[in-house]
Amino acid sequence: MLEVNNLHAYYGQSHILHGVDIDVGDGEIVSLLGRNGVGRSTVCKAIMGLVPAQGSVKFKGRDITGLRPNQVAHGGIGYVPEDRQIFPTLTVRQNLELGLKRAGKFGRWNFADVYRLFPNLEARQDIAAGLLSGGEQQMLTMCRTLMGDPDLILIDEPTEGLAPKLVEQVGALLAEISRRGVSILLVEQKLAIALKISARLYVMGHGRIVFRGTPADFGENSVVRKEWLEV
Repeated sequence: MLEVNNLHAYYGQSHILHGVDIDVGDGEIVSLLGRNGVGRSTVCKAIMGLVPAQGSVKFKGRDITGLRPNQVAHGGIGYVPEDRQIFPTLTVRQNLELGLKRAGKFGRWNFADVYRLFPNLEARQDIAAGLLSGGEQQMLTMCRTLMGDPDLILIDEPTEGLAPKLVEQVGALLAEISRRGVSILLVEQKLAIALKISARLYVMGHGRIVFRGTPADFGENSVVRKEWLEV
């Protein structure tokens, strides 16, 4: 589904990504772990074309390196940024409608689907999105992305700042997304959710991949956990 090879990215003169290699299979949940500032979010932005990148990014066998973000999105990759980026003056339903690639044309996801997963959104569908709580805004951002019917979704820190109950709901949504055949690259800080739902894990440090393997492999590698994740 997704193949990232020797990916480099820069912010000005700062070299952020140093030859990152990542792959995500069909319907697979893959987590990208690491401390803040190691380049995890930059990986997502480089894949989406939001920052200039060197190397190779292939999606379903097609080289998408250097494409504009709208081209990447229309090609089938969805992106949930860590800062949510809702439209605060539009209603919840209007925000969801903006996720559709074509007005009125639904794919695997429709209003009933997202409302079933997050009843709060249905109850508040006619109010301005800016009035939602932080957790509800996170739900809205994820569901808006799903309305575009992506084959792969990049999700950056979806549980950041959420109450435990909402974290559980997000975990359930991620599992449901995978069940519907959508691949996920998940940037996450919470080990518990990543270990629970992921088929494979990558750990980043200083702009490089320092570990790759299954949750079981990770559980047996205390050195990686202590050196690259624990504070």
